[in-house]
Amino acid sequence: MNLLVLFLDLHILVLTISLLSPILHASDANANAQAESPGTQDVRVVHHQNLNKKILVALIVCCVLLGGIFIFLSYVWFRRHKILRFSSSKSEGTIEAAKGETLNPIDAKLYYSRMTDKKSPVAIFDFRLLEAATNSFSKSNIMGESGSRIVYRAYFDEHFKAAVKKADSDADREFENEVSWLSKIWHQNIIKLLGYCIHGESRFLVYELMENGSLEIQLHGPNRGSSLTWFLRLRIAVDIARALEYLHEHCNPPVVHRDLKSSNVLLDSNFNAKLSDFGLAIASGMQHKNMKMSGTLGYVAPEYISHGKLTDKSDVYAFGVVLLELLTGRKPIENMSSHEYQSLVSWAMPQLTDRTKLPSILDPVIRNTMDLKHLYQVAAVAVLCVQPEPSYRPLITDVLHSLIPLVPVELGGSPRVTEPVLS
Repeated sequence: MNLLVLFLDLHILVLTISLLSPILHASDANANAQAESPGTQDVRVVHHQNLNKKILVALIVCCVLLGGIFIFLSYVWFRRHKILRFSSSKSEGTIEAAKGETLNPIDAKLYYSRMTDKKSPVAIFDFRLLEAATNSFSKSNIMGESGSRIVYRAYFDEHFKAAVKKADSDADREFENEVSWLSKIWHQNIIKLLGYCIHGESRFLVYELMENGSLEIQLHGPNRGSSLTWFLRLRIAVDIARALEYLHEHCNPPVVHRDLKSSNVLLDSNFNAKLSDFGLAIASGMQHKNMKMSGTLGYVAPEYISHGKLTDKSDVYAFGVVLLELLTGRKPIENMSSHEYQSLVSWAMPQLTDRTKLPSILDPVIRNTMDLKHLYQVAAVAVLCVQPEPSYRPLITDVLHSLIPLVPVELGGSPRVTEPVLS
């Protein structure tokens, strides 16, 4: 900038000299003429007046040029100063947000930190903001609870509501894994991660709010499935299958969820289902030697328990268990006595293949509300999904194509093109 000003000053000086040089030469010539011809006073006066006019015009022109150049330089300096000041304030804001400084509700919605992928923004929330939005994490705002994980309803303002999950204090790897996967995955049937917060030893995940909570609460909570009609249950099954198909067939590399269960299926205000909790998800085919055996009793595939073998067919088995929950309204593991437990699969399998007994094991809420042909087809799908041998289980794509025709079009019973994944 200083070099530019110096260059312009030199240019103005040269321009001024070039403009004044003819006038100065004319003045010298007139002075010489006056000295040589003392007898021509009238002519010399006329020439002197003309010379004064020329000098005045030249000075005016120079002043106008100098004024214009000064205005131009002032404008350039002002613009450059404004840009530098904006860049500086933006950089300071980015640093403060990265350090976890306080963000107001609008900042919490609009400020995003680029994490694993530049195209997948994830917000960094300040702990005080989450504390205020959940009313100091009050019990009245608890939406669900599983072990040490608690999900709170958060009100940031009248237009911005979310769900805040407090993660396990000793599960940093799962926390990082979930943030990593959900910052790359985008699908209409997979929960949207809005952001996260790290406060001391505590870890928080902020999701889009799913007004009707989890499928587990709807089926096994106080309402006992009363809000879930036959067609709604079928659509929920289709939504889950869409999410799994996306993970298994469209992600690069393919993803195994590893922890599909009814408590990880969330429902919005219209009972559209979205798959959540990706803390245990791994890339298909990647078997880690020191990978901890994880999952939930009743949903874990037999080959994973016996041999630690984990594939996409493990997710298909868990899907079959959730489908049985939707059909029967029963939990995956039932307490028979203080020391005896019965799995839903072992209880239901003999009756699923007997058409005379099948209607009697249905959830009373949906009993006698469906076409029996449709019921037999859904039962057949469930039986195939929970086969002990993985090779006998269908691909999730085949499951999806079997269920879609059973759902009315207005409820989503038509093929939908999935969005491309961020690989």
